[in-house]
Amino acid sequence: MTKQGFVSPDDIRARFSSAMSDLYKTEVPLYGTLLQLVADINDKVMAEAPDVAEHLRRTGEIQRLSMERHGAIRVGTADELSTIRRLFAVMGMQPVGYYDLGSAGVPVHSTAFRAVHEDALQVSPFRVFTSLLRLELIDNAELRELAARILAKRDIFTARARELIAQFERDGGLNSEDADAFVKEALETFRWHTEATVTAEEYQQLHDQHRLIADVVAFKGPHINHLTPRTLDIDQIQDGMPQRGITPKAVVEGPPRRKCPILLRQTSFKALQEKVAFVGQQGPLGSHTARFGEIEQRGAALTPKGRALYDTLLDMARAALKELPNERNAERYGELLENCFRDFPDSLEEMRSQGLAYFRYFVTEKGIAARSDVVRPRDLESLIQAGHVRFEPLVYEDFLPVSAAGIFQSNLGDNAQSRYGISSSQAEFHVALGASVLDELQLYADTQRRSVLECSEILDLPPLV
Repeated sequence: MTKQGFVSPDDIRARFSSAMSDLYKTEVPLYGTLLQLVADINDKVMAEAPDVAEHLRRTGEIQRLSMERHGAIRVGTADELSTIRRLFAVMGMQPVGYYDLGSAGVPVHSTAFRAVHEDALQVSPFRVFTSLLRLELIDNAELRELAARILAKRDIFTARARELIAQFERDGGLNSEDADAFVKEALETFRWHTEATVTAEEYQQLHDQHRLIADVVAFKGPHINHLTPRTLDIDQIQDGMPQRGITPKAVVEGPPRRKCPILLRQTSFKALQEKVAFVGQQGPLGSHTARFGEIEQRGAALTPKGRALYDTLLDMARAALKELPNERNAERYGELLENCFRDFPDSLEEMRSQGLAYFRYFVTEKGIAARSDVVRPRDLESLIQAGHVRFEPLVYEDFLPVSAAGIFQSNLGDNAQSRYGISSSQAEFHVALGASVLDELQLYADTQRRSVLECSEILDLPPLV
């Protein structure tokens, strides 16, 4: 609680993340099965690899591992996006990064709402990948106008949620009772509704244009379409899903398996076919495919230099494959990834020395004991060599456009449009959002810099560089 009696936005975020997880378990029972599989694999990894467990303890990540989640929603209008931004601000979440998925055949552009400071992330690392439908990509003018009219009629937020958002903005916070009310009201925006807002014929028209368009336009709100736990070994998850009655997608998205994981690896199970009642129908006579399960393994955040190398190697593997990764070529694609990524150093020392990844620095007990020494190291590299300072990679907190598109496409079907001719506009997205997205690379650089300065203070040294 703050001095004014307000609940910390970090605490509100933690409450909301827990409530969202409980909601999704009731709506998608396989999600509960997935959580248990992830918990079992994580326990197994930590038991078999004490170094991994020790790394998690040293960095404090072990506290956030079991509660780590990311969700994904898709909104239909600029007003919905800007209000979602205000809703997430109550939970201390800001828009980070811009993702153009149009070139991959998905008619949206996106950002990720998350906490931005390392201390806030330790309290709750909950994040939501949020996409805005690009109506201009619907090439049928009549259908485009129909979609716009349908979206204009709905309000995806309860009246009480809007009141509490305005109250937070006016007063600077919410007390505990109002925070609980906010969580309850905000959940309604993300809840699944079996009643569509369109006729079966309208739904089919939207669906034939693109399944994702139907998913965004045809329902009362932007139901959460997946909620993602974090695993320490996604390959074991991929192998273990069939044993739990879950069919995984063919290819794990992202980089190949490595000793030192980088960025983000993701897999999922196929979207569920759910009963839907279209307008004019007596009962749920139709069906819709939207919600699926996803799992992620997070590695080191890469610098611009490291990201450029990653993108180059990924492009090389995909160019050699000569088609999109799928069930038929999954083994071949895995081999190509392994071969291409041999050019990416697979040790923390090399990644740091070559400036490929971001790190967080910590003073060791040896460093603290040596603070009174007249002769002692006084620059960062010498302190590291002397064992006075250690480093750990910063966790990548964001997303990858190619991976996100791959997950979307695996759940939208092979007949989804492969590309759109109109390029995305980050400036237009900012207008719809009502704000500019933050640069995720700058956030990592800031965290790294703060950790170095903290070491300076603890060791009673001038600011280290």
